[in-house]
Amino acid sequence: MTTERWALGGDLSVARIGYGAMKLTGWPRGDRPSRETALAILRRAVKLGVDHIDTSHYYSRDGVAANELIREALHPYPDDLVIVTKVGALVEGSDLALPAAGKTGLTPDGLRRGVEANLRSLGVDRLDVVNLRMGDLDRSATSLAAPLETLLALREEGLIRHLGVSNVTAAELAEARAIAPIACVQNLYNLSRRDDDPLVDACAEAGIAYVPYFPVGGFQPITAERLDAVAARHGASVPQVALAWLLARSPNILAIPGTGSLAHLEENIAAGELRLSREDLAELRT
Repeated sequence: MTTERWALGGDLSVARIGYGAMKLTGWPRGDRPSRETALAILRRAVKLGVDHIDTSHYYSRDGVAANELIREALHPYPDDLVIVTKVGALVEGSDLALPAAGKTGLTPDGLRRGVEANLRSLGVDRLDVVNLRMGDLDRSATSLAAPLETLLALREEGLIRHLGVSNVTAAELAEARAIAPIACVQNLYNLSRRDDDPLVDACAEAGIAYVPYFPVGGFQPITAERLDAVAARHGASVPQVALAWLLARSPNILAIPGTGSLAHLEENIAAGELRLSREDLAELRT
């Protein structure tokens, strides 16, 4: 495990490699581990030093829910464990194909239901960090102002400690910061998908964590000859190099690789000890 840390929201210190719980459920598609393996992965992650778990109440399929697995495996939670969840455009499966303006998860009632569902399923009185996730379609017709103001009110009720945003543009982040303090941004970003390069840097300047989802490619794993070459030089796997590149890219990047395999969990966490040379980084950037 890397010894490098970041203070989410300024007061929640976490290691820069965490764990993303989505794959424990196979949501929205794909294989999932057995329940016993899922519980073992969560417990092993914490034992290896993971203190930042990313989840959501909508990570649920066929009766298997990430939050319930986390609660069964780890509750009562270690004092230093930070659980980050999300609400918004994907609060209900039927919302997936709708433009943002039609997603019930972005309404005041949908957001409150999402927050309360996370509180209930995780078994906590307050959520450490809640990310507002915006939709994928028809984004020009939907502002994040109203949903973020709803979450800010829920924070003032004491249900949320810090707020983050997900799937946002630079302009939307600026809009969000004018409404409330923002602890983190969670967007698609990895070695082969680097449209957010300027946003990563802007977040670093502002002291905001940048948490890339699909850090090693997600449903389309990253493949490139240069990655293979760097991995071979270090005796590492390609995903390990991809994670190490993210950690080297900027000190505000927090990696949350997900896996349904104990062996891959160990590999992902070990990537925190992989130090890429200047030559490696130059080769990977080409």
